[in-house]
Amino acid sequence: MIGKEEETHNPGDVVFQVRDLTKIYKMGEVEVHALRGADLELYSGELVVFLGPSGSGKSTLLNILGGLDTATSGSVSYRGKDLTGAGEKELTEYRRFHVGFVFQFYNLIPSLTARENVAIVTEIAVNPMVPEDALALVGLTERLDHFPAQLSGGEQQRVAIARAISKNPEVLLCDEPTGALDSKTGIVVLEALERINRELGTATAIITHNADIAGMADRVVHLSNGRIADVKENRVKKSPGELKW
Repeated sequence: MIGKEEETHNPGDVVFQVRDLTKIYKMGEVEVHALRGADLELYSGELVVFLGPSGSGKSTLLNILGGLDTATSGSVSYRGKDLTGAGEKELTEYRRFHVGFVFQFYNLIPSLTARENVAIVTEIAVNPMVPEDALALVGLTERLDHFPAQLSGGEQQRVAIARAISKNPEVLLCDEPTGALDSKTGIVVLEALERINRELGTATAIITHNADIAGMADRVVHLSNGRIADVKENRVKKSPGELKW
């Protein structure tokens, strides 16, 4: 399914391996097939965009990769470790120590400053960044002691990104991170994600319905009706500043 671009990666660099992944949600007597036999590898240090319309299976795939949901059938491995049969305790530890999440809505604690919102994660991490360093990476050094209500939407999203990366995760999973933002602000957020991927080497997956964002990816995974329809490699990547929508 992946094609020739797979040959450009060292097999030892595989972070996720997905095989014949299926997810069925039961709603009463109705079965909703969110994923229908997905096969995919994700590699260390790459930036991948998952592209597709609503209902194509993007969020379901990301949630299973992140240990937020489990598959109906098929397998998912992280660094060779099978996640499919993992119990809740194992999945909790996996999420805590290995994966950073960024969602469309920022989920910041209103009564805490930007610095404090990041610190609540670093306090439980094994090898965390200093909160100030994480916020500096997303360009918020001047806003450390501001509360969410004092920050713009883009700034709040960048605090959420700093919080996600502050535990030094190997993987950063982003679900429509620019979905609630205008294009100008969204590009600033994408610049922060691109910088983290480039400077820290964090494998980054961004899901979006916005085809223009695909230009900044190493690879673009197209989903349709619960299946991976296509995987393409960008031989020339655009910087976020070159994107327009």
